[in-house]
Amino acid sequence: MREDHCTRCGACCAAFRVDFHCSELAGGNGALSGDGVPVALTYPVTGSLVRMRGTDEAPPRCIALAGEVGQSVRCTIYADRPSPCRDFAPYAALGIGEDACDRARARHGLPPLAAA
Repeated sequence: MREDHCTRCGACCAAFRVDFHCSELAGGNGALSGDGVPVALTYPVTGSLVRMRGTDEAPPRCIALAGEVGQSVRCTIYADRPSPCRDFAPYAALGIGEDACDRARARHGLPPLAAA
């Protein structure tokens, strides 16, 4: 399952910047599920774009990521995560990585998903 692979990995949460439309924030009209991403976990980038805190720091690490990358991780807002996170690595459920997933894993010394 994708969630199973991701809860063991989390490399993408500690490798990439996460920007998304402000309508996905809690209370926004475009929230995908639940209440949306908590505003306190983001900061504004433009009038309509927000960024997950921690994802543009060096090294990046999403503020919603709990645990140790490559060991056991979880997203503390999994049900309300933004669309870039929902859309990342769509074939992970099948044990198939993709270029961005493989790059994130390599940054943390992990093999490509298909080889894991």
